[in-house]
Amino acid sequence: MANPDAVGQNLPDSFGNFAIAQVTGASLATAGNAVVAIPFLKGGLTNSGNLTGSGQVIIRRVTVQNPNTSVALANVGITTSNDGNTSNAVVAVVSLANLTAVNKFQDLAVASPFALTTTVNGANTSALYLNVSNAAAGIVDIKIYGDTVSF
Repeated sequence: MANPDAVGQNLPDSFGNFAIAQVTGASLATAGNAVVAIPFLKGGLTNSGNLTGSGQVIIRRVTVQNPNTSVALANVGITTSNDGNTSNAVVAVVSLANLTAVNKFQDLAVASPFALTTTVNGANTSALYLNVSNAAAGIVDIKIYGDTVSF
C-alpha cells in the first residue's frame, strides 16, 4: 500500500519544478568561462553514449540568490559547454543588477531553444557552466529548477 505522506519515497520525476541543479557559494570574483560547474541532480545525468538512452531535464527557471554583498556589477551567462560558446546558452549574458544587497534574488530568463522545446541531454553534458564576463567581488547561490524527463 502506498504511503502518500512520505515524500522521501518519491524521486525528482514525481514533482514539477524540482531543483535539478544547484551550487552554493559561487564566487563571481573572477571573469572567465566555466568559473563554476553546476552539476545536475547532485552528480550529473546518465550518459549512455547516445541521446536516446541518456538522462534528460527540462529547464524551467534559473534563480540567483543569497548574495553576501552587492554583485550588481556582475554579468553572467550559463551554458551547456565549458567553453562559453553562446550558441550553447541556457541563460544569455545578463547583468545581476537586482542583487544590490543581501536577501535579494534575481530570476534569469531561460534562452531559446531551452525555454521552448529543447531538453538538456546527458549525452551532451552532465552539468551547466557559469560564465562570468564582468566580475564582482561576492558570492551567490544558484538554483536551476525544472522537470526530469529521465535520469
